[in-house]
Amino acid sequence: MVQDIVAGRIGRRSIVAAAGWLAAPAVRAQGSWPERPITLVCCFPPGGSTDISARLVAPGLAEILGRPVVVENKPGAGGNIGIGHVARAAADGYTLLCASSVFVVNASLYRNAPYDPYRDFAPVGTLGASPNLVCVRADSGITSLAQLIAMAKAQPDRFNYASPGIGTTPHLAGEVLKLRTGIQLQHVPFLGAGPAVQAILAGTTQVLIASQGGSVEAARASGQTLALAQTGAARSPDLPQVPTLGELGIADAVSETFNALYAPAGTPAPIVERLASAVLAVLARPEVAQRYRTAGVPVVPEGAEGLKARVAREVPLWREVIRQAKIAVE
Repeated sequence: MVQDIVAGRIGRRSIVAAAGWLAAPAVRAQGSWPERPITLVCCFPPGGSTDISARLVAPGLAEILGRPVVVENKPGAGGNIGIGHVARAAADGYTLLCASSVFVVNASLYRNAPYDPYRDFAPVGTLGASPNLVCVRADSGITSLAQLIAMAKAQPDRFNYASPGIGTTPHLAGEVLKLRTGIQLQHVPFLGAGPAVQAILAGTTQVLIASQGGSVEAARASGQTLALAQTGAARSPDLPQVPTLGELGIADAVSETFNALYAPAGTPAPIVERLASAVLAVLARPEVAQRYRTAGVPVVPEGAEGLKARVAREVPLWREVIRQAKIAVE
C-alpha cells in the first residue's frame, strides 16, 4: 500500500513535471514575444480609411514592440476575406486584423459569414471613428434635411442615395434614415467612397451618405456638395455648422464608421494587453492624432475593454436594422 501511495505521488509529480515541460516553450515564447515581424491584415484595398488607419498605426507599433509591423491588404467580399483569414490564423500575436465597422455588421448581413465577432476575436483597441454625412450636390436647391425629407415624401420615386458599399455603416445609416422618417430612397452601392462621390457630382445619384473625410470632405470643402446632417452623437469639431440627426428630431439614428484592431481568439492575454497598451501609446502621440484627423478618422483611444463594449453594443444594433430593412447578402 505504501508502495502504491509512493508510486502515485511519483506518478503525479511526473505528470506535473511533464505538464511544466510541455508548457515551458509556450511560456518562453510568450515572454519573448515578438521574435519576428507582425502582419497587420487590412480587410479592404489600399487607399481607403481602413488601410490608412492601419498604415498610420503600424510604424509606431513597430517602434514600441521592436519588430516590423507589415500591413497586408486582403480585400474582398465586403471585408469578409480578410476577417475570415485572421479568424483562422494562429493565435500567437503575429497576425492581427484591422477592420472597419463591417466587423460588427457582416456577421448579421451575410448568411455565411466566415467568423463570429464574439467567439473568433480578442479586441485590441479602437483606432478612430467618424460620423457619416448626408450630402447633396451644392447646386441641387436643397438646403436642409427637412427640405429633402419633404421632397422625398412628395415624390417617392425621385431620390436615390449613393454609399461606399452594401453593409457599410453609411448604407445602414441611409436605411435608418428611411425607417425613422418614412421616406423612400433607393440605395445605390459603390466600391468605396470615391466612386460614390463621383456619382453625386455627375448627377447619377441625388444624395450621398458616406463617412467624413477623404474624397467626401474634399468635395464638401470645395463647395461641390453640401452636408445636410451628420450621424454622430454630437457635432464633429471639424464640422460645427452641420447639425446631427438627433438635433433635427430624428431619434435613435446615431452611427459612426470606426476602425479597430483585433487578434485571433485564444491569443495569450499578456500579448493582447501589450498590444493594447502599445496602440494607446501610439494614438497618444500628437503627430499621429493629427494625421488621423487629417485623414477624416479622428482618434478614439478606447482600448481593449472599450472596443469590446463597442462590439457588444453595435452587433445587435445593426442586426436589428438589417432585419427591419430586410437586407440580405449571400
